[in-house]
Amino acid sequence: MPPLREVIARHGLAARKGLGQNFLLDLNLTGRIARSAGPLAECDVLEIGPGPGGLTRAMLEAGARRVVAIERDQRCLPALAEIAEHFPGRLVVVEGDALAIGHASLVEAGAKIVANLPYNIATPLLIGWLLAEPWPPFYSGMTLMFQREVADRICAPAGAKAYGRLSVLAQWRCEARIAFDIAPRAFTPPPKVTSSVVQFAPRREPMQCDRAKLERVTAAAFGQRRKMLRASLKPLGGEALLAKAGIDGERRAETLSVEEFVRLARLL
Repeated sequence: MPPLREVIARHGLAARKGLGQNFLLDLNLTGRIARSAGPLAECDVLEIGPGPGGLTRAMLEAGARRVVAIERDQRCLPALAEIAEHFPGRLVVVEGDALAIGHASLVEAGAKIVANLPYNIATPLLIGWLLAEPWPPFYSGMTLMFQREVADRICAPAGAKAYGRLSVLAQWRCEARIAFDIAPRAFTPPPKVTSSVVQFAPRREPMQCDRAKLERVTAAAFGQRRKMLRASLKPLGGEALLAKAGIDGERRAETLSVEEFVRLARLL
């Protein structure tokens, strides 16, 4: 296939900031991301925001059985069509907004989600996948690229400065780790920050609690993270709720473990 830079020039695919686009053109890096997702030959792969298709190509070349790519930028569709023609029957392009499309219906159970996520929708997409029902989810693993700041929030342990609501939701249902970083110069145009590839392995049996209640507890606790828990959780029961959970009301949100947040959610 022609070099990606040639494809981008031919189709006039300047990355658009409004769509959160930063194209990754380094074939060594797209290949590394594809390999880090593990074997792809026996499962579907869901990709969000393929752009000109650099990572898409890498996954198909790595043997992906079928890639389902959701792209809302119509300018990218001809470039993706060229890839589909080169890999007959193995690339399905879905035009539309990834936040408005039901992902589970597009792929077979056990699929993997692999994507250089558009920066402006990365967090809401992730939360949607983390709170998927039923659980275990439709995917067997996720390999996703975020801004390093977001990756740190996802993987931060209790007590760390970056620890917050996203940390709790991610670690409640998945084991998450930062696989490697990617420097800004690898992208076109270069973003102002480093990016990180994060790997997620869904927990088969996460601690049981109502996801909506866990969201309420974490939103209240971290919404006023400088306050003691007896104050930040006052609308949900405050001291009485904390006493039932055996948690000191003078503690702050960032000191609570995922297990303690789950305990609070159960008692709501």
